[in-house]
Amino acid sequence: MENRTQIEAKFNSYLEMVAQQGASDLHLSVGRPPILRIDGKLYPIAGEEKLSDRAMIETAQAILNEDQKKRLEKERQIDFSIDLHGKARFRANVFYQKGYISAAFRMIPSKIRTLEELKLPTILYEFTKPAQGFVLITGPCGHGKSTTLAAIIDYINHTRQDHIITIEDPIEYLFDPDMCIIDQREVFQDAMSFGTALRATFREDADVIMVGEMRDIETISTALTAAETGHLIFATLHTNDASQTIDRIVDVFPAHQQNQVRMQLAQTLLGIVSQRLVNKIEGGRVPAVEILYNNNAISNLIREGKSHQINLVIETSREQGMISLNYSLADLVKRGIISMEEAETYSTNKDELKILLR
Repeated sequence: MENRTQIEAKFNSYLEMVAQQGASDLHLSVGRPPILRIDGKLYPIAGEEKLSDRAMIETAQAILNEDQKKRLEKERQIDFSIDLHGKARFRANVFYQKGYISAAFRMIPSKIRTLEELKLPTILYEFTKPAQGFVLITGPCGHGKSTTLAAIIDYINHTRQDHIITIEDPIEYLFDPDMCIIDQREVFQDAMSFGTALRATFREDADVIMVGEMRDIETISTALTAAETGHLIFATLHTNDASQTIDRIVDVFPAHQQNQVRMQLAQTLLGIVSQRLVNKIEGGRVPAVEILYNNNAISNLIREGKSHQINLVIETSREQGMISLNYSLADLVKRGIISMEEAETYSTNKDELKILLR
């Protein structure tokens, strides 16, 4: 049996490969060699043997502390973050499948990039200006929500004098306070849950609050209240577009509360950004985005429960800075950045996309 130091060294060498090869993720599971995800595709690490049950148990033992080991045994999965000698950070999840241990590691770049560097519309900086309200960054897993959120929060850090509190599970990007005070709280380490940490911000003199994920009714309800009471709230949700996002938030609540939640949302919502990372023709990925700004038309639709009509408003409000996902995809095709096939893969309305490309 290898000793702990050798196991850690081997594991760290995999993480270093992620950084060197520009991969986004590392996957470890029994019966397969270590696998990297590069530009959305999976590649086994050349020359590496298949991992045994024993190797996975030893790796978990080497990288988890005592408290984390207990939580893994009890809950059968655990989220945490790993720092690789200050060179790179990873968001990690170790879990059980078919009785064996598996693990996934997502690389978090050490440098927080700007919206310009991320090739995102700079009109998103408008969301950093209000004193209060609610901004949602949405999209599927692994499509850059955390990275976009970090760019927006860091812009506030360099342009406003505020107290920013982030609530994350686990902490991803590390902010370097500039004009702002920034407190980053990790769920299970610094707070028991998203909801309790969010409630505590009312007594912590926060101006801007970033909620890593809105997972339950308590978190969503507290976030809405915070947005009503003078806080600027940023949060992420795993939804596909603006109308689905509104429905998801409302549907979390019991029927007798839904009308009131629609009223709160109509009042506090500043905007919704829905994004996808799309493969470029020349390699690498580029974001395609849908952007909704809350105006009178949108807030009326939210209030009246007509969220299915929101897409129409987005399509006809381009001069106000709104962008539909199809418009964003069509623009990338016209500029020769992505292929037509790739655009169709991510489009939610292929017929409309074809009309935009005529």
